Order: sequence, then C-alpha cells, then structure tokens
Amino acid sequence: MRTVLLSRRRRTVPRRGVPVALGVVAAMLLAGCAPGDGEPDPVSAPSVSSGTATPDAEREAAELEAAEQEAAEEAAEQEAAEQEAAEKKAAEKKAAKEAAEQEAAEQEAAEKKAAEEEAAREAAEQEAAEKKAAEERAKMLEYGDSGERVTALQSRLQELGYFVQEADGSFGPATQQAVWALQKAAGLYRDGVIGPQTQAALEDGVRPSAQSSSGKAVEIDIDRQLLMTVEDGVVTRIINASSGNGETFEAQGRSYTASTPRGSYAVYMERDRLHESTLELGAMWRPKYFNGGFAVHGSPSIPPVPASHGCVRVSNSAMNWLWDDWGMPHGTPVIVY
Repeated sequence: MRTVLLSRRRRTVPRRGVPVALGVVAAMLLAGCAPGDGEPDPVSAPSVSSGTATPDAEREAAELEAAEQEAAEEAAEQEAAEQEAAEKKAAEKKAAKEAAEQEAAEQEAAEKKAAEEEAAREAAEQEAAEKKAAEERAKMLEYGDSGERVTALQSRLQELGYFVQEADGSFGPATQQAVWALQKAAGLYRDGVIGPQTQAALEDGVRPSAQSSSGKAVEIDIDRQLLMTVEDGVVTRIINASSGNGETFEAQGRSYTASTPRGSYAVYMERDRLHESTLELGAMWRPKYFNGGFAVHGSPSIPPVPASHGCVRVSNSAMNWLWDDWGMPHGTPVIVY
C-alpha cells in the first residue's frame, strides 16, 4: 500500500513545478521586464529562484527524501520479513529434523528394548526348558541305574507280565529287555529309558492282548517284535524278541531272505544245548523248532529291532524260563502274526 502512495507522489512532483515557473514569468512580464533585459539590481531585484520557487523545491526535496526514506523503511521491513521468514523456515526445518532424529532414536530405543525383552524371554524359556529337562532327567531311569526306584520299576514290570526274573534294584540287560518290550507294546520309541511316556505306559498298565483263546500257546507278534506266552487266552509273559530283518544273505552257496514266516505252527523239534546252525549262521541256545529250520532260541544279542536270519531270538535267560519253568514241549502251538 505504501508503494502505491510513493508512485503518486513522484508523479505529482513535475505537475507542481510547472505552475510555479509560469507564475514567475507572469510576474516578470507585469513588472515590465523580460528575460534578458539588462541586469537587475542585486539588492532591489529579487531573484526568481530565491523567491517563490524555493519553498516548492524544498518541499519537493523534502517529499522526495521522505518518499525515499519510506521506501528504504519498506525495503528494510521487507528484508526483515524475508529474513524472519527464512529464519522461521530454517527453524521449522531444524525442528523437523530434530523431531525425525528424536523419533528415530525413540524407534531405535523401542526396538532395542523389544529385542532385549525378547532375548530375556527366550533366555527365561530356555532356562525353564533346561530346568524341566533336568527334572525329567532326574526322574528317568536307564541302563546302569540302581536303587529303590529301579526295584519299584522291576516289580511293576513283573506285575504287568514283562519278563524280569529278579527285582534286584539293578538296571541291567534283563531290565532293559523288559523295558524294550513295554515300549514295543505301547508303540513308543525303543530307547530302553524310562522317560515320561514310558512311565505313563507303565502306570497305565499297557499290555498286549492274545489272539488264542484256549490252552497254552506261544504267540509271536512280528510287527511289535514280541514273544508272549498265553494260557487260555491270557498273556502270562511278554518277552522282547527279534525276528528276521528282511535282508538277503548267502549261506552254503545259496541265497536266502531273512524273513520269519507268519502262520500257525507247533514245536516239532528241540535241542537242549548250544546248537550250531546247519547253515553255519551261528550258535543257537536251546532252540525249539516250529517250522522247518525256523526256531525260537536264546541269544546273547536281542536288539529292539528285527536282526535275525529268520529265527526268533530271545534272551538266554528267557529261553531257559521257557524250557524249565513255563514248559514248551513238543506240540506246543506257535502262532506267528
């Protein structure tokens, strides 16, 4: 708005000077003198420039100076406004940068805190898992352990019918065989260790069922690798067994498959001694033959998996029990399934 006023003042300056000059000329003419007629008396003849025109020129100069001052002030104000705007913009930019940096720092701190909390949580879970595992290990029983807990285990296995001759408090090969048999009956991993699942099976009283319903019989479950003695449909003993592993082998120039035939048979021959295989496959303790060259016999190696050439292996102590205590004479049914 000030700029418009300045423009008007500057345009009016020339218009004010013209009437003044005309007035001076008119005054001279009325006085009977013309420009250039002689020289006026310096004292009595007043100068036109020092007369009427001087106040106007001074006023114009003052107005011009005021206009210039006003323009300078406006320029200064404009410069100050621009400086203030620039400073404000710089301050806003700086504030935005600081806010972004603050937000980034807070985000980083939050992420760091979350990571630390996650690490602490994982550490706590790991510690809890290790503690639980340690507690479970402390409850476990395995080969080589001894004491009252082993005695209790052996007694419970005997109660359920798993073949353990003595509850002597020593977790040896015989107890391991019985634990394998329990794990097989329960469909568990056969590691011979009394862990949570095997303990549950022990407490639940897991036992296999018989297929025969009358008289005495030996039943052999190929899938679960178990030999059971059955009396009138009731399983009386459960023994860890190992049958044919299904592999091909060579004997006396011929090729055979190590499989145990399924079917219903009966004991037809026996050898009450350590008998050497006619196929030169190794020694068999007190074998009882039920189908051709296939027999139930004792062995020092009865793993929890199929491992024989086709016969059914049990421990030597279990074979002695079948001969001497339970009785497995000629004609005893042998049911393989």
